[in-house]
Amino acid sequence: QWVYNILEKKAEADRIIYENPDPCNGFVLVPDLKWNQNQLDDLYLIALVHRREVKSLRDLTAEHLPLLRSILEEGKEAVAKRFGVPGSQLRIYLHYQPSYYHLHVHFTALSYDAPGSSVERAHLLTDVIDNLALDSTYYQKRALTFALRADELLLKKFQEAGRV
Repeated sequence: QWVYNILEKKAEADRIIYENPDPCNGFVLVPDLKWNQNQLDDLYLIALVHRREVKSLRDLTAEHLPLLRSILEEGKEAVAKRFGVPGSQLRIYLHYQPSYYHLHVHFTALSYDAPGSSVERAHLLTDVIDNLALDSTYYQKRALTFALRADELLLKKFQEAGRV
């Protein structure tokens, strides 16, 4: 609901850094709650897509390339304009498994070792775009490895199913 409240401007409208209002290829860029917005060394923003049917990396196909390219280019431009941080100093990625199922893209400063930015969980947006350009159904077919904490419910489900 938090995501929908932001997209509908019922909450945190004053925190929006940038918005592309296009219902198909648009998104809002907002500071992540983990970032105090004071230090650029730990810059952390989230791009929330307007499309509600796209839940995670697994849903993406070549149809979503205009959306993903929009997030990449417009997001980098907005960060450079607002914070003076060039795109070359950003890590832009998606999580798999995500912490919530509404497609969102993380923008962090390269200098910041953000939780979940390691290779076990983070998929660079540029790589996602390239993979989908090569094969429209790449993320429906590809085995994706991800780390789980010992106390996560998903791990328990995998154990109960005999998958771990």
